[in-house]
Amino acid sequence: MSSEHLPNPASQPTHGRSSRLLRAFPNGSLRTGFCFCAVLFTCLIFYATFLSPDGSIWRRPSDWRLPQHESIRDIAALTRGFFSRDYSLGLGWNNMRYIIDAAVLQAELLNRTLVIPSFVYARACEYNLTVCADYATMVNKNDAIGWEEWRNLPYEQQMAFRIPISIMLDLPRLRQRYPVITASEYLRLHGQDPSSESSSGFWPREQYIARPNVFQSDKTKTPTQFIVENRWYDPRGTHRVDYIPQKMKNRGKWGRRPWLDIGGTVGYWPPEDPTEISNRLKNALPEGKFIMGWDTAKSALKVSGLGPEVDLDKDDVVENILNTNGWEVLRTFNDVTGMDYEKTIVNPISEVVHRSTIRGFKDDYYDVDADVVILAGETHLYRKPGAMRFTEEHSRAKYASMVVHSLGSPPKVTALAKVLAARMREMNGGRLWMGAHMRRGDFIRLGWVMEPSPEAHIRRVKDRLQAGRSVLARLSDLATYDVEGAEPDMEQLRLPPPLPNDKFLVATDERDPEALRVISEGGAIFLSDLLTIEDLRSFGWPLMITDVRALVEQALLVHSAYFYGHWMSSLAGVIINMRAARGADPRTTLLD
Repeated sequence: MSSEHLPNPASQPTHGRSSRLLRAFPNGSLRTGFCFCAVLFTCLIFYATFLSPDGSIWRRPSDWRLPQHESIRDIAALTRGFFSRDYSLGLGWNNMRYIIDAAVLQAELLNRTLVIPSFVYARACEYNLTVCADYATMVNKNDAIGWEEWRNLPYEQQMAFRIPISIMLDLPRLRQRYPVITASEYLRLHGQDPSSESSSGFWPREQYIARPNVFQSDKTKTPTQFIVENRWYDPRGTHRVDYIPQKMKNRGKWGRRPWLDIGGTVGYWPPEDPTEISNRLKNALPEGKFIMGWDTAKSALKVSGLGPEVDLDKDDVVENILNTNGWEVLRTFNDVTGMDYEKTIVNPISEVVHRSTIRGFKDDYYDVDADVVILAGETHLYRKPGAMRFTEEHSRAKYASMVVHSLGSPPKVTALAKVLAARMREMNGGRLWMGAHMRRGDFIRLGWVMEPSPEAHIRRVKDRLQAGRSVLARLSDLATYDVEGAEPDMEQLRLPPPLPNDKFLVATDERDPEALRVISEGGAIFLSDLLTIEDLRSFGWPLMITDVRALVEQALLVHSAYFYGHWMSSLAGVIINMRAARGADPRTTLLD
């Protein structure tokens, strides 16, 4: 058969439609104009899809391409330069999120564009390692991060998957409010291969400033860099704060003096003669500490011989006495455990320190004349949320608002969580449902679980949830956490409370089949019980990654009527913060 007799469905109908369409314009000039417009429209779509600086409208959902140089330059244009730090990519995602929370604050204080890692490491695959390795780069954690923590573990536990940070963090949402770029974008802006990004999260001191900005006309001018050494951040006996207000500076006669280490000046407090009240406050400090609680300070003042005309029940009166005697009130957040593992921002508190111990981050480093400022080393562990305290209430509130409203999970995660929350409700006859986080997996080896055996652990969870059921049954009015924009979630009153035999959700990193069977027989529902094949297909390959599933579990537990979690868990801390933003009643959460 000759080719002229073969069907050509791809060309013939198209030709026919084009001919008929052009014949609708009998005037030749009109036909020419129509063709020109068609070509122009096609070019515009091509530009928007493949060449536009941000691709915000036309970018394909699966396209992880980075913005063009111009977009990166636009983000950084209105700031004083770049700020980054040595990120601890060996930590889990929630600790990384807390580090980014603090880094956003630090960069904003210095009016600099924040540079964050382009990727994070997910710790496990829900299936065979080779399945996830088809979609994400698999690495040995010891080699990639430079730690030896996993070297003697089985092969599977040494591996991790490098995934784009945009899978874990709603980066467009963050960028709407703060100037943030990724390290690979920074490298591209400076004419370097994005694949050369540090695998450990450490900022290479020489490599990242080795080439000029691609928009720099003088190609010999490489970026300047200033390192905030780790030992300068908050040495023992000092307290790092966001900034020092002018009134506080005036009270303590704050000034500047030369600092040879940085080749510039640094703020300092001149010595003050101690008063009797100041000495009493100093004696009230807990042993080995340089900070005291608000109530401790008030108690010290009550026995300091102040006259009965002084009303120590008024906070402003107390603060004025403290200020007059060389002490200041700092604002921060109360922790659940005394160790600040969970980094919750829902319980604001006041603390008291001697003025001479205060060091302002903005005051010390805002005027540094360098293109890039780097915070060296680890400043995450054993520090308050934000890795610093706040000198004014509105600054603390602004930080809390940023944590819950700007640093969220990607829309895919929150959308799926909402669907799964509705399924939990339906499973329990439309009633409120409860959930818990059972920290197990590697933490059994580390001794960081509340109960070693699954039998004891599920009994503990059910006991706590039984108490939670009673709380929900007694709710007659609603309160919210002290977080900006929090409105009471009326579902807590509108729907009936759980019944004793209702199913409850358990989020866990336990993967032993026998342990999972014990937990399930105790009445627990797992994420895998709620997910459908349609969910998996719609969400895509990242849902094969255990850390991404944990992100969905986390977002799902935000919707639970009652939540019980582990007091040493960063995952639980994020859940509490996001429940606060959703309007959950504080009585409906328990960590122990």
